[in-house]
Amino acid sequence: MLNVNNIETESQETGRWRNFNSWIKRNFNYECYLNFLTGCYSCKLEAEQRKSRRPLCCCSLLEILFYPWLLTALCLSVLLVFVWVESSNEYNGFDWVVFLGTGVWFFWSLVLLSLFGILAAYTSLLLVLGFLLCWEGKELYLHWYHKVAHHWALTAALQVAVGLPFFLILLCLYVMPFGNYSPCIQEKDKLGPKPSFFGHRGAPMLGPENTMMSFEKAVEHGAFGLESDVHISYDHVPFLMHDLSLRRTTNIKEVLPNASLRHPSLFDWDFLATLNAGKWFSHSQIKPFYHMKPLSEADKEKAGNQKIPKLTDLLELAQKEKKLVIFDLNSPVPKHPARKEFVRLVVNVILASGIEQHLIVWLPGFDRKYVRSTAPGFQHVGRLFTIERLTKENISRINVDYKRLFYNGLREYKAANININIYIVNEPWLFSLAWCSRIQSVTTDNIQVLNQINHPYFFMTPSFYMFMWILMDVVSAIFIFAVFYFHWWRESQSEKILKGISSYTETPSVSLQKENTENEAALNVMESPETLTKSVGELPGSQSINPEPVQETTQPLMP
Repeated sequence: MLNVNNIETESQETGRWRNFNSWIKRNFNYECYLNFLTGCYSCKLEAEQRKSRRPLCCCSLLEILFYPWLLTALCLSVLLVFVWVESSNEYNGFDWVVFLGTGVWFFWSLVLLSLFGILAAYTSLLLVLGFLLCWEGKELYLHWYHKVAHHWALTAALQVAVGLPFFLILLCLYVMPFGNYSPCIQEKDKLGPKPSFFGHRGAPMLGPENTMMSFEKAVEHGAFGLESDVHISYDHVPFLMHDLSLRRTTNIKEVLPNASLRHPSLFDWDFLATLNAGKWFSHSQIKPFYHMKPLSEADKEKAGNQKIPKLTDLLELAQKEKKLVIFDLNSPVPKHPARKEFVRLVVNVILASGIEQHLIVWLPGFDRKYVRSTAPGFQHVGRLFTIERLTKENISRINVDYKRLFYNGLREYKAANININIYIVNEPWLFSLAWCSRIQSVTTDNIQVLNQINHPYFFMTPSFYMFMWILMDVVSAIFIFAVFYFHWWRESQSEKILKGISSYTETPSVSLQKENTENEAALNVMESPETLTKSVGELPGSQSINPEPVQETTQPLMP
C-alpha cells in the first residue's frame, strides 16, 4: 500500500514531460546529475529543493530577461567564428598589422579564432545546461559570473517563437537556388584559362620574403611574374624591403638595437648589405605562416644565409627567366637626398640593367609622363580607377585588392577589355573563384599549392547544380519529417505508458477500499452482538427468539 502511494505521488510530480529522463535515473545517480547541472550553471555545489512549477516557465522574470542577451551572444559568437574561418586568406595580413602596433610577430589571427571558438562553446554550454535544468523542473539561477554571457530560459511560448522562424528559414533555403548566383556555375565551354601567378615577394612560404632565394623558388613553381617592394637607401641604391623598419626581417636588433625602428631609407647600402635577412625565417620558432611546411636542411641553411638584395639583382633574375616584374615604390622620408628624384632614379637603374622594357609592369603612380617618355616599353598598371581615367591614361591592366572588386565593377572592366590582377590570393577556393570569374592573374604567397590546381573547386554546370539542390532538398525534407514523426511516435508511446501506470495505480486502490469497508463491517459486528441479534429478528418469516435468563445453580460437591 505504501508502494502504491509512492507510485501515485511520483506520477503526479513528474508528469508526462519527465518520462524522458527515466534512462538517466536508471543508469546514473540522479542527485549527482542535478548537482552537476546546478553547479555548472549556478555555481552551487548542491541542487536546490524542488519548487512548485509555474504555469508557463520555471524561471524568475529577471532570469528570463537575460535570455535574449545569451541567445544574441551565441549567434554573434557563431557568426564571428564563421566569418573569421572564411577570412583565413587574410590571416597573414592581420598578423602583420598587429606586428606594426606591438612589435611582436605571432599568429594573432589564430589567437582571435581560438577566442571566438571558446566564446561560442561557452555560450552553447550555458544554453544546454539551462535547457536540462528546465527539463528537470528546476528554477534557473544564472550566477553573476556567467551573466556576461547572459541566460537561457525555456518556455512553451518560446517553442512557437523558434518553430515559426525555423520553417521560414527552411523554406528560404529550399527556394534559394532559384535566386543564387555563383561564377563557378557555368557551362564547361565558358570557363576561362587558368590565371597566371605573380609571386608576392617571391615565394614567402618557401624562402625569406624579398630575398633571392624566395624569388628563385617562385620561378621554380611556375610564377608568371615577380612582385616586390622597393626602398631607396641613403646613398641612392634601390633595394628590396617591404616594412618601414628592419626589425622584422633582419637582425638589426642584434647589430644595432637602437636603430631597429629607423626607416630603411636612412641607412647606407654598405650597412644594409651586411645584415642577415634569412635567420628570422629559418631559425625562428614562430614562422611567418602557420601552415608552412618544414624546410629541408639544405633550404634551411640557404635561407639562413640570405642578404637584402638590390633591385638590380631581381632584374637580372627576371631577364634571365623572362619573368615580369611588378613592385611598389616607397617614397623616401622627407629629408632624404633622393626625395624629389627617386622615380627617375629607379627608372634609370632599370634601364641601365639591360632588362627588356616589356617585362616591367609599372605600378607607381608618380610622374607617369616622365616614365612614358623615358621608357615607352613599360607596361603601365593602374589601381581601381574609373574606366574613363584608365582610358585617358592609356592603361589596360589594373592591380586591385580582391575584396574591393565587386561583381558590377568586374563586369564593367571586362566590357572595357581591362586585364585584372588581384591580390593577395592564398586559398584554393578564392583562386577557384578568380578562375571562374575569368581573372587574368593573381598575386599569391601560396604559389606552390595554387599552381597544382588543374580545375577550379566547386565548379559545376547549371543543370548539375539544380539537380544537387533538388536532391538535397528532398533528402533534408525526408530527414526532417522522420525526426518529427519519431518525436510524435515517442510521445504517443509515453502517453500509453502513463495511461497504463494510471490504470494500474487506480485499480488496486478501489479493491483495497472495498476490502477495508468489509473488514470494518465485520469488526462492528464482533464488537456489538445486540446489533446482530436485532438484525436477525427483523428478517421476514423469522421467529423472535427471546433469550432466557441463565440461572446460576450451585451444586454441592461430592464428597
